[in-house]
Amino acid sequence: MTEAGRAASVDALIARIERVPFSRWHLRPRLIVGTATFFDAFDALSLAFVLPVLVPLWHLSPGQIGLLIAIGYLGQFMGALIFGSLADSIGRIRSAAAAVAIMSVMSLGCAMAGSFVILLVFRFVQGIGVGGEMPVAAVYINELSKARGRGRFFLLYEMIFPVGLMATGQIGAVLVPMFGWQIMFLIGGVPGLLVALMLLRLPESPRWLMTKGRLAEAEAIVRDMEASAPGSAAPVPPAAEVGNGTSLPSGSRGSWSALLGQPYRSRTVVAWTLWSCAYFITNGLNNWMPTLYNRVYHLDLQQSLRAGTLTNVVQVLVLLGCAFLIDRTGRRRWTLACFVVGGLQLALLALAGGPSVTVVITLVTLSYGIIGSANAVLYLYTPEIYPTRMRAIGTSAATCWLRLASAVGPLLVGYMVGARGIRSVWLMFAGVAVLGALAATRMLETGNRRLEDIAA
Repeated sequence: MTEAGRAASVDALIARIERVPFSRWHLRPRLIVGTATFFDAFDALSLAFVLPVLVPLWHLSPGQIGLLIAIGYLGQFMGALIFGSLADSIGRIRSAAAAVAIMSVMSLGCAMAGSFVILLVFRFVQGIGVGGEMPVAAVYINELSKARGRGRFFLLYEMIFPVGLMATGQIGAVLVPMFGWQIMFLIGGVPGLLVALMLLRLPESPRWLMTKGRLAEAEAIVRDMEASAPGSAAPVPPAAEVGNGTSLPSGSRGSWSALLGQPYRSRTVVAWTLWSCAYFITNGLNNWMPTLYNRVYHLDLQQSLRAGTLTNVVQVLVLLGCAFLIDRTGRRRWTLACFVVGGLQLALLALAGGPSVTVVITLVTLSYGIIGSANAVLYLYTPEIYPTRMRAIGTSAATCWLRLASAVGPLLVGYMVGARGIRSVWLMFAGVAVLGALAATRMLETGNRRLEDIAA
């Protein structure tokens, strides 16, 4: 087939994907990938609800606490790099399944750890799987979606991540005092292995198959999509009418250097800044708040764990509203509002000096819930701004910045709590929110546009 013929075939297949309404065919991938994402969230946060037990048990210092939190994010950084490349070369499904298998096996290893050093090593390796699953999953779900309503379709899937965080908190608050800290890692391990097998039974992304010249396989998947929604398989217009002719030849692939080349440099820098700021704040809060409630605000273990779970409850509620509004408000305005409103609440904590623990819980919970919804929007937004050949690389590279920020944030909190007091922590988070708001003003609006048109 000539390049012109291949481009016409690709454009025709994309037009058919865009025409198929969301149906039962889309539900199965969203549920299975969503289950993988649930355990990604569970494994990522489980340590936060283990630490209040391990701190006195192993006599951990603030520096060791910060290192345990940070090492997982360093592993996630490596995992994003590794699996981002794999997803663009061997496919979305196999990469996601491998990542889930790694994080699940290492969760079982964490449950058997008997010392600080061993747990540190297992958390690092587990982080490789955790860091690899989420960006690949986000790319896959994005590529199954059509332009109109993509925001709602994606964010209803993405809600599973904060639901996983919320469930982690509730399970941790109840089961850790009853059965010990190992229970969290056991729960995160066994089901994940079953999910990895389920992932392997999902269809590959037809958009990815097209970039590899595997048009017959893509065609078969698109036919299945159409069969699930009778009446959607209408005659396809000529290629000149359905596409812009920018489809890539088979075998083409992106590169890491292309992220900072034209025309993607500005998009990339803005995205990296947004990821860094959003996750510096939310993962700093998520990982430290149960311990801060216990050590700084003198709540008992049960109260500290329960107070820590409130952040994820509010995030789910805010994100539910976001899912139904994002295609109307747009990615840029929602993200900007989140940084402004969430940052103001953190600034109030810094200015208040020593407010009551009730005020702290209220403002921290609201701020996290609001900025946490921006985190989900970034998983929607980032795959949208890159072409298929480099979508996984671009998304994974962006999540590397969340890993770095999530590693640095807990370390800084651990240092500042000991050296300068809790007020300096709130001031630091508020300053980062200002930087995030400035970056949000430079976002490219992607709502209700075809992925292929945005990347052109």
